[in-house]
Amino acid sequence: MTALAHEAPWTDTGSADPDPPRPELDEDLWQAWEVMELPEGFHAEIIEGFIEVSPTGCYARSRIANKLRRAADRYLADGPYAGHQDTDVIHDRKVWIPDVIIALEDAEAQDVTEQGVGIRATAVDVVVEVVSPGHNSVTRDRVRKRRAYARAGIPVYVLVDDLDLRGTVTVFTSPVAEKADYAAETRVPHGTDIAIPEGPAKGFVIGESITGPPRGDS
Repeated sequence: MTALAHEAPWTDTGSADPDPPRPELDEDLWQAWEVMELPEGFHAEIIEGFIEVSPTGCYARSRIANKLRRAADRYLADGPYAGHQDTDVIHDRKVWIPDVIIALEDAEAQDVTEQGVGIRATAVDVVVEVVSPGHNSVTRDRVRKRRAYARAGIPVYVLVDDLDLRGTVTVFTSPVAEKADYAAETRVPHGTDIAIPEGPAKGFVIGESITGPPRGDS
């Protein structure tokens, strides 16, 4: 397995928490999010004190996410866990819509939020984001969502980044909520196998069949 050094924007998460507890703001954002009506092809998330509206994704991104989810379902077929897409993940009035999550196929009642809006972050074992083009999309997945998922204690964050070098996959583990970061990470180029190291998807391999070869390779 080939490990690569991170570039500066990946590791600079700041010395102070950029999203300190703000219950009143969180509640106001939540209420606004609940009544939003978006045009087809867009979704809204609450990330670090802002409602962020973005397109649902380009074809290349959705293709990778679909391949990963289907492969995960095959790997998990004999157990109670499954891959999910288009699922709202809720944590303390924050809302995220990852490209793929791995959680129980049939969530326990206590893991579903009020009115069935989404699944609680505590019930999510793996979260996956596939980076889309555009500066805001890149920093959202590499930085802001990385911090958010770590704060929520989601055990494994997988970042498929077709825009980093010739394409990379990074697996973040050991979330440290108070630091809004993950204590461990492994990063490999597209075309190199990398396995989920823990949880119900332990041993599930993300490789060339999902990501394709490194960009620029034949």
